[in-house]
Amino acid sequence: MNRNDRMKQGPSMEEEESARRAGCRMVAGVDEAGRGPLAGPVVAAAVVLPKGYVPDGLNDSKQLTERKREKLFDALMQDDSVLKGIACASVEEIDALNILRATHLAMARAVEALPVAADFCLVDGLPVKGLSVPHRAIVKGDAKCLSIAAASVLAKVFRDRLMAELDREFPVYGFARHKGYGTKVHLDAIHRYGITVHHRRSFGPVAQMALPFV
Repeated sequence: MNRNDRMKQGPSMEEEESARRAGCRMVAGVDEAGRGPLAGPVVAAAVVLPKGYVPDGLNDSKQLTERKREKLFDALMQDDSVLKGIACASVEEIDALNILRATHLAMARAVEALPVAADFCLVDGLPVKGLSVPHRAIVKGDAKCLSIAAASVLAKVFRDRLMAELDREFPVYGFARHKGYGTKVHLDAIHRYGITVHHRRSFGPVAQMALPFV
């Protein structure tokens, strides 16, 4: 079976098992959510799945419906055999550091938040500066590795729920609908009401408006 065929079948534990055969005991998948939005923190998750653990329907969070993501999130969070760490980098840190460095900070924090220390990580995308353990970066890893897919679900749903909370605080912006991304509804609201303390002032569409905080 070639790589394309494996990807069509969804993520597997192949990378995790390879790392374990090399002597690693705690292999964590790491992913993030929220690099692109104009508002809200960036969130990262780290997940260590037990050997042989294959949650029904687990896949890259972008390939799942919101309902399926929510169901998987709750199942993963309630399962004590799954080790989880979830962490954020704040809007203030994003503006001070830039979004890439803030994302790496959130990932490092998520790994450190695991209840048992990881000795190897599989990271979605490119290498991460500042990670406290050795890691392998895997492009489109959330579609290939089950632990990264699990991390993508945790990070995505956790952040979506944070944005729903912000929506209750600032209902005119529609955060629950667009999750802080630069949709027309969001941009129109910024033009009309200004920006909040939860907007990323270093991002062009926000910085160009130079409007006061709400």
